[in-house]
Amino acid sequence: QVQLVESGGGLVQAGGSLRLSCAPSRRTFGNYNMGWFRQAPGKEREFVAAIRWNGGSTFYTTSVEGRFTISRDNAPNTVNLQMNSLKPEDTAVYYCAAGIAEPLMEKVNYAYWGQGTQVTVSS
Repeated sequence: QVQLVESGGGLVQAGGSLRLSCAPSRRTFGNYNMGWFRQAPGKEREFVAAIRWNGGSTFYTTSVEGRFTISRDNAPNTVNLQMNSLKPEDTAVYYCAAGIAEPLMEKVNYAYWGQGTQVTVSS
């Protein structure tokens, strides 16, 4: 039962930008911390960015710091990931997740996941 739906993925050249969005399909996640993770072929799913339930704090993995920005709109209850200066190594399936437990960069602390959206960056 899908709880979160991602959109905005696609194919882009290196140096380009994409904006991913995540919206709930069956419930609201206004009191949940939200995160973005990604998984490249043959690799484990890794943390990308997260934002606290009240939007007060954001967290990024080192490789995307300064290029990606996570934000949330509590009306209409969406979470966005603005990705700039994309690199081929950013190519992966990107997943949105919602959770309550800490720390936010650990995927085990997220109870709800989307099905993912493909991001491909060509060189």
